[in-house]
Amino acid sequence: MAESTGKFLVGVYDDDDVILEAVGKVKQAGVKIHEVYSPFAIHGMDVAIGHPRTRIGIAAFMFGVTGLACGLALILWTMGFDWPMIIGGKDPISFPNYVPVLFEMTVLFTAFGMTFTFFISNGFGPTVKPLLFDPRCTDNKFVMAIDLSKNKLSEAEIATVLKSSGAEEVSVKQV
Repeated sequence: MAESTGKFLVGVYDDDDVILEAVGKVKQAGVKIHEVYSPFAIHGMDVAIGHPRTRIGIAAFMFGVTGLACGLALILWTMGFDWPMIIGGKDPISFPNYVPVLFEMTVLFTAFGMTFTFFISNGFGPTVKPLLFDPRCTDNKFVMAIDLSKNKLSEAEIATVLKSSGAEEVSVKQV
């Protein structure tokens, strides 16, 4: 959550379908939307707002490859060089035996890596104060925040666009 300071126009909506349609109408009017907050994920909202496609899958793949490499290094070092043991008459380095270890290391590194990536990329942390425009957006309302400093239209014109797109309330928030 990026810290932001400025003046925002906040539209509060009652329905997820209404706000999804409103995003299109507001963008068509030439208004740049800062963010839309909702109590649950709305399918298609990221595309409607214009968020770029996430590259988090690449990060997950890289964490998985790192886990696989670390697991392979662990197995090769411990069973091949440091303390080679013959178990069940098999070679000390017999890869079929170590598939579960490699799989679990891949999953472990991916899970922890993605958790930390999520928190870092979204700016979450124990000392971060969240940017909350309306506390009802965590319960049952949908909130569209518009940064007035990044729009060419006046505050009154944007408020009219929000009202005509189905907003129940429109207010100005200083953050």
